[in-house]
Amino acid sequence: MFGACVGCGSAHLGLAATPAQAQTPAAWSPPPASARCPSRWGPNDRRGSMNLMTPARMRDASALIREGRKIEIGHVLAQSMPFFGTRRFDVHLKQTYMNPQANRRGSNEELVVGEIAQIGTQFDCFPHQTIGDETYNCVNVPSIMTRGGFTEMGVDTIGTIMTRGVLIDVAGLKGVQTLPDTYEITPEDLQQALNRQRVELREGDAMIINTGWAHLWGRENARYVAGCPGIGVAAAEWLIARNPLLLGADNWPVECAPSRTMPDASLPVHQIALVVHGVHLLENLKLDELVASGRSEFCFVMQPLRMQGFTGSTVAPAAIF
Repeated sequence: MFGACVGCGSAHLGLAATPAQAQTPAAWSPPPASARCPSRWGPNDRRGSMNLMTPARMRDASALIREGRKIEIGHVLAQSMPFFGTRRFDVHLKQTYMNPQANRRGSNEELVVGEIAQIGTQFDCFPHQTIGDETYNCVNVPSIMTRGGFTEMGVDTIGTIMTRGVLIDVAGLKGVQTLPDTYEITPEDLQQALNRQRVELREGDAMIINTGWAHLWGRENARYVAGCPGIGVAAAEWLIARNPLLLGADNWPVECAPSRTMPDASLPVHQIALVVHGVHLLENLKLDELVASGRSEFCFVMQPLRMQGFTGSTVAPAAIF
């Protein structure tokens, strides 16, 4: 059970372990190449879950638009964002000049110094993560690397995404604004949240999880990046078994960090999703307005930047209904 602190907003919330979490979790380790390759789409596939992005799914998603209401679920890019390590987003306004013609046309623009693939609300592509030297479908990463980007599976190969989106409100299930810092979401949590919201998952969905962690964005940046609640290995495998188009959350890695299942490992769900199963991740979503709307099902639309050979893209996704 969760104990809510009156007036504490996004501060720490008490948590007593559920029977599932009180047990010692089973260990997970990266499977050998022989167990993960070739992928379900064959040895030459480079699209993974994006193979589920079909015209039929776009048509079905468009049928969910009845009110003509749009909710932006991406954060605004700003210098006040939380960053990791050397990631940066420096903006320099350039007032270029006043043109000499009589109409006095002046112009302004910006110079940005930043890691545009891995900041803000961001979409991860397969070369972003590896098991050893291999990424999705056992592609050898050094063989597709150049100084100008990757020759395969870059974000420029993704294109516009339009599919059914489903919000899984785990924070709402627990009756809190923000899950505790180290809470690992279980398959039972996901199923209970779906039951509470009276919605089911379907193949090809954008499956999006609300932990409430985005309430710290731009307010408690050091805490935001120090760790976070999120799905565990078992929950990730439970979701992936339902064939998502992508997995997203309002935290920075989608998964719980550090992992309770593998406390000595680094972001195992990244390997499970991106490398083992070819499922893209969508991080740092802004879900407060969508949660407040009470909508669990919507048309999900997103266009990654077409940056050749990049490991991902900052994005501005929207929920439309």
